[in-house]
Amino acid sequence: MLFLYAPMLVMVVFSFNSASSTGVFQGFSTKWYGELMNDSVTLQALSNTLVLAVVSSLIAMVLGTLAAVGIHSMRKKWVKTSAMTVTNIPMVNPEIVTGVSMMLLFVFVGKLVGASDVLGFPTLLIAHVTFSLPYVILSVLPKLRQTDRNLSEAAQDLGCPPLTAFFKVILPNITSGIVTGLIMAFTLSLDDFIISYFVSGPKFQTLPIVIFSMTKKKVKPDMYALSTLMFLAVLLLLVLMNVLQARAEKKEKQALRAKTEKGIER
Repeated sequence: MLFLYAPMLVMVVFSFNSASSTGVFQGFSTKWYGELMNDSVTLQALSNTLVLAVVSSLIAMVLGTLAAVGIHSMRKKWVKTSAMTVTNIPMVNPEIVTGVSMMLLFVFVGKLVGASDVLGFPTLLIAHVTFSLPYVILSVLPKLRQTDRNLSEAAQDLGCPPLTAFFKVILPNITSGIVTGLIMAFTLSLDDFIISYFVSGPKFQTLPIVIFSMTKKKVKPDMYALSTLMFLAVLLLLVLMNVLQARAEKKEKQALRAKTEKGIER
């Protein structure tokens, strides 16, 4: 645990160092945060990263939820197993393999349609949605398994259309899983470097790529400030995800206790 969190602690401390030295702390100062706010290249990359993360995570949330519902509704075991295998492949596939293969695909398609400069925001968006989808699916599926199928069927028997039954009966029970998947997709998109490096173009670059380009020359102290802000943002998202999961588990226990008490009374 010490080796895991010590580097982060050192980074946070030296982001407030008054000097540019990376070995000696010479006094408390926030000037590197001020310089960061005046760095137009870094701020533009940060804006690109946030836009990409928000859009890709929302798309992944919708598609992943629909895919999870589809997989859950499959009756044949071999079909469901095949679907889960396909879902898990992007998670275990090395990122560099995914990045190179996607770059080749985008360039190939670009040549087919006569486009020379295809790498940019659209290719980044497709790539980020692709590697985020499995995490959304795996976050929603457990909640679907905990949901009683009879509830939706009973609602439809009473005249409720299937779509309405989904939104009023199923969706409230899987909301925590959807939110967890959304936060995971956002965090993964925010942090990704390897895949983004291969599928990005010169006109649209994300923050990890810009930081990597800067560190080739020299690690500047304002990079410590930027990394600290990113670390705190991800930490906040993880805390939020854990709180939502804890609340969902508490509600599930209360619902189970209520059902048990009703069964005893009968």
